Amino acid sequence: MSAAEAARPSVGVVVLTQGARPDELSAGIHSVRAQAGVDTDIVVVGNGWQPVELPEGVRGLGLSENLGIPAGRNRGASQVTGEYIFFLDDDATLPSETFLADAIGLMRADPGIGLVQPRLEDAVDGRAPRRWIPRIRKGDRRRSSNIFSCLEAVIVMPRAVFDACGGWGDDYFYAHEGIELAWRVWDQGKRAWYAGELVANHPFVHPTRHSDYYRLNARNRVWLARRNLPYVLQPIYVAAWTGITLLRWWRKPDVLSIWFAGWREGWIENPGARSRMSWRTVLRMTAAGRPPIV
Repeated sequence: MSAAEAARPSVGVVVLTQGARPDELSAGIHSVRAQAGVDTDIVVVGNGWQPVELPEGVRGLGLSENLGIPAGRNRGASQVTGEYIFFLDDDATLPSETFLADAIGLMRADPGIGLVQPRLEDAVDGRAPRRWIPRIRKGDRRRSSNIFSCLEAVIVMPRAVFDACGGWGDDYFYAHEGIELAWRVWDQGKRAWYAGELVANHPFVHPTRHSDYYRLNARNRVWLARRNLPYVLQPIYVAAWTGITLLRWWRKPDVLSIWFAGWREGWIENPGARSRMSWRTVLRMTAAGRPPIV
């Protein structure tokens, strides 16, 4: 094997789908197969659906029921190999054939980076909601920075870091699993990174399109604290987000009723496996710009 071949990165690719967007799924797979400078091992996970008519070299993993977004991604991760792992939603595409090579180049140049999220934009008109920039001070979306949560639709990270984090949080089903993954990257002594110079395409959508958005948003906020934070920070984090929610939606009592029902669930129900971050991680995150209390 030549030195160039030995340096060529291998990437396990997990594409998650429910089979409702066949054209978008095909475009996403094609954009991954077109990647230059990397070797890919691709699996398409059908959440409650059996993927069919996949391109040669792309495997399908059908799940008998919809296990939720993080659990579906974890099932796919168990089926792929590679030094790096890449997660792609079925409505996202990679406009550049060097996207994966460029993202991996960032991590090889700076081993302190344990997760890369690109800049996401609508492929048609370039729109991007501000929430796609996962930092408090949004600023220019082309500016790169440390982040403390991630938009899960397009994520690249070293496989060893993903495994050390314990993967995605199965129990969440939907919402906030990207915050937990970023926190756990920081707890591994690494940093989650927003790469403003890397672009992936994703349609401009609103999270409230999901029927359980408000309930799971609240329940999972509480679970985030219970699963990840030192005991003393748990009520502070939850109180901060409760206050933010009241300020946002005080004119929508029907929304607040659903949200607080989820909030109660978060305290009553079992949040699943816990892996509380160290106080050293709390200090690192604080020094980097965002303590894990908001």
